[in-house]
Amino acid sequence: MPGKDSRYTLVAVCITSFLTPFSGSAMNIAIPAIGKDLAADVVLLTWMTIGFLLTSAAVLLPVGRLADLRGRKPVFLIGLLVFGLSNFLAGLSISSHMLLAMRIVQGFGGAFIFATGMAMLTAAYPPHMRGRVLGINAAVVYIGLSLGPVLGGFITHNLGWRYVFFLPALLTVIAFLAAMKINQ
Repeated sequence: MPGKDSRYTLVAVCITSFLTPFSGSAMNIAIPAIGKDLAADVVLLTWMTIGFLLTSAAVLLPVGRLADLRGRKPVFLIGLLVFGLSNFLAGLSISSHMLLAMRIVQGFGGAFIFATGMAMLTAAYPPHMRGRVLGINAAVVYIGLSLGPVLGGFITHNLGWRYVFFLPALLTVIAFLAAMKINQ
């Protein structure tokens, strides 16, 4: 049986594995409301979607190397801080340019999370349990991707588009608290 450290790792990584696809697919639903509220044109709204993915892809490999040199947990924690804070600030955005900047910063945080999460899971569990744990993590990714449009639409309609960013910021705090208990 895995210890508490392994379970905290699973919780932290699964929350972030849920959040990153959820954030992207929920934001896609909120784009019309964002465009209307912040008077953003189609090109800027498109960059808000692409900015996260492009930034994450651009820095993923260097961040992975940084994690190899400095340790996975510190890099993961930095990613959580950057991702959570940028989500919170995105929810407070007063202009479309500020929101775009926060989406780009989210991409940096996402890269720090992506580059370390799976490695932390495989290090926390023995070989005979890795298939199960990685399967759970993969399921959580697809749950986030699937629930993003549904919850994103519900949140945008009932609470406003800003809460599409505030909810992930809150969940990131929970992931951060779990990650702090990891001994990797």
